[in-house]
Amino acid sequence: MSHTVKVRTKYQITIPEEVRKIIPLEVGTRVEVIARENEIIIKPVIEVPREQAWFWTEEWQEMEKKLQKIKKKVE
Repeated sequence: MSHTVKVRTKYQITIPEEVRKIIPLEVGTRVEVIARENEIIIKPVIEVPREQAWFWTEEWQEMEKKLQKIKKKVE
């Protein structure tokens, strides 16, 4: 899917409706903007509340995967 949009004042662009239907965004959603060669990539950022951030660390997620494997074996 490809769309052409115009860069406006303050370098703002409008994300086309067809794209927003596929990638659900809301007003205020934070996005990551990546420059790669001659491309601009815009990705939604999933924000985690600070008090839950520990759960999403790589180490904790590895432990969760191991526990899920054990759980499957027991069932």
